[in-house]
Amino acid sequence: MSHAARLGLALTAAAFVAGCAAPGGGAAPTSSVVVESCGKQLSFTSTPQRVVTLDQNSTETLLALGVGDRMAGTANLKTKVSPKYAEAYAKIPVLAPKVITAEPLRAADPDVVVSSFQEHFTTDRAGTRDELAELGVPSYVSAVNCPDGTTPPFERLFRDYENLGKILDVTDKANALAAEQRAVVAEVQAAAAKRPKAPKVVWIYSVFKDVPYVAGRDGMPSQMSKLAGAANVFDDVAQEWPEVSWEEIARRNPDVIVIGDLSERGNPGDKASEKLAMMREHPAVAQLDAVKNNKIIELPGIEMDPSVRTVDALRAFSKGLDGVAGG
Repeated sequence: MSHAARLGLALTAAAFVAGCAAPGGGAAPTSSVVVESCGKQLSFTSTPQRVVTLDQNSTETLLALGVGDRMAGTANLKTKVSPKYAEAYAKIPVLAPKVITAEPLRAADPDVVVSSFQEHFTTDRAGTRDELAELGVPSYVSAVNCPDGTTPPFERLFRDYENLGKILDVTDKANALAAEQRAVVAEVQAAAAKRPKAPKVVWIYSVFKDVPYVAGRDGMPSQMSKLAGAANVFDDVAQEWPEVSWEEIARRNPDVIVIGDLSERGNPGDKASEKLAMMREHPAVAQLDAVKNNKIIELPGIEMDPSVRTVDALRAFSKGLDGVAGG
């Protein structure tokens, strides 16, 4: 049954199995590629030709690897796609504007699914990874979302590039991308070594119902802080984005405040300007030196999570420290 014909039928598990067992346009078999992804071993005997990404982070990473022509669909766009990827992104079907569910994913007839976050793989979303595997569809989850206790987040991100390069047969492109971004990390570390002190910083990602969500120990901002010679004031919290109170932020008295801008997402409190207004109106936070003296760094919120653009946030954060923390 052709891919086009399958799209015209009501979706059933049997149809999905048929679609994924022999995806249309598959490449000729190559030597087997085996990679590990969040506790699962993935094996490929041919190069995937119909890739579906479940979030903007993984979408832009694959576009950076130059495989947009093999992307059968994307989902969950949080903000505008980076201008450098906009033309390629415009050619890819958007299967769901927000979080994708099983039906549109199955209709796309993928031969591999890629995501930056394990949370997308639930029965009420894309389906569990085991369910997809039973249907013949391997799923790759970012290594950043699966800490191993020893490898720093950026190195896990570079591992993603290298693993995806193997899976998609673009190893040269993947290795070049990792090398380019390792050079930025080294550049930031060199700048950090020249700073006389380590400023304390809080990263505010979003605010929901007046509750701020900040960077904890397990997210990318924690390592970005260390690389840039700063100290994340919520590094004692073993979460990526824990919710805290404005009073607790004030109590920890950060020297610098990083605000994530998620304007295009459209939720109340997503704009950087809205977060800043809340801080200036809060009786305790407004008294912080960082607020009074505008020691504020604004960054795209999307770049605070692991993706090909995170290194841009790292570089901007480092330069921002030179501007607001007195060097």
